Amino acid sequence: MTEITVDRERLVATASRMIDTPSFTGSEQAMAELMIELCDERRLRTQRQQVEDGRANAIGTWEGSGGGPTLMFNGHVDTSYSGREPWLRNVPGFQPSAFVRDERLYGLGISNMKGALACYVEAVRALQDAGVRLRGDVMIAAVCGEIEKTQYGDAVGAEYRGYAAGSRYLVTHGGVADMCLLGEPTEGKVVLGHYGALWVRIRTHGDFIHTAFSEGRRDRNSILRMHEVLTAVHEWIPSWENDPDNAYRGAKAIVNVGAIEGGFGWRVSRTPHHTDLFLDVRVPPTKPMAVARRQVLEMVRGLAERFPAYGIEGEVYVTAPGAEIDEGHELVAAIDASHEEVFGSVPERDVTRWFSDASALTRYGVPTVNYGTSTGLMDVELGENLEIDGLVRTAEVYARVALRVCGVA
Repeated sequence: MTEITVDRERLVATASRMIDTPSFTGSEQAMAELMIELCDERRLRTQRQQVEDGRANAIGTWEGSGGGPTLMFNGHVDTSYSGREPWLRNVPGFQPSAFVRDERLYGLGISNMKGALACYVEAVRALQDAGVRLRGDVMIAAVCGEIEKTQYGDAVGAEYRGYAAGSRYLVTHGGVADMCLLGEPTEGKVVLGHYGALWVRIRTHGDFIHTAFSEGRRDRNSILRMHEVLTAVHEWIPSWENDPDNAYRGAKAIVNVGAIEGGFGWRVSRTPHHTDLFLDVRVPPTKPMAVARRQVLEMVRGLAERFPAYGIEGEVYVTAPGAEIDEGHELVAAIDASHEEVFGSVPERDVTRWFSDASALTRYGVPTVNYGTSTGLMDVELGENLEIDGLVRTAEVYARVALRVCGVA
């Protein structure tokens, strides 16, 4: 195997530049431009995909000599937060400003997932520095709009257009490869599959009544009606989570009660005409979304039959399928061997219940594995961070994977 040397200082400098470039969902243009610049520096063939105003995907391709498969490194540039949220303003690690402390790199987006993007760039640099010429192409795809969010109601605009918006554009505009390594934070484990998400709104109706005339009509208040419906939904949740058909590789499904909306805070002198309950139902990659939709809406119809006077209705408004890859795929084997060389042991397997762009990629025929650094779980006082040594080792793993998959010319 070719000797590969990752430049620690260069990697930290690259990751720091990424942190210092704000890229909250809907405002990813500057980060895309930085990725184009970094790829240009390495003499990669670059492509800018303008997804919409202020949002772009950046693709850099290190072209091989020919005859080998194309490996994609895919990563989203949008961050889960802006740093302006009231509860994050005073947490330095959740600001777009990088700093190093105790051998850890801090800053907004470093774990999810600018650290991986920096590792992709450094992996190519390390291979080029070693004088390697690959047969297959290596593609770095930095995409916008991955974070789990969607437009709904008054929440309209680019900042709400997530759930693989960038990767869907990517694969329909030439960004395809034989396989993809997606560096979501997995604690160094190989994620062979992850759950998808189905979001459903359940509504109860009621009378719109002035407080002064509501005496004796409390049972017609849609919020109080929703209280009963929520109890029934809470009774249903275990049946979904414990259903063997919803399990995947030993992991159970999960359901979250994500939001309730009803009434008018500025006019509580009226009873609300309707109240909405929002659920996030996680669906295994082995279950077709159409089947999951039908089953969830059957639950809603059961509620309508149980509470016939409440005008219950349901609407499914997100269907983001999960993803999986066969354990025998050559990319999995390449990650296993490379990880063992760098870390001294074969990586563990994992199943996650979060969503990734593997959903869009696999459905466009690009087998995808999630494998990356730690989750960078929040330090209560300092915020999002990653161990620098872990970044360095991960970049080396990525470089070795490219060697194995693409082949040396």
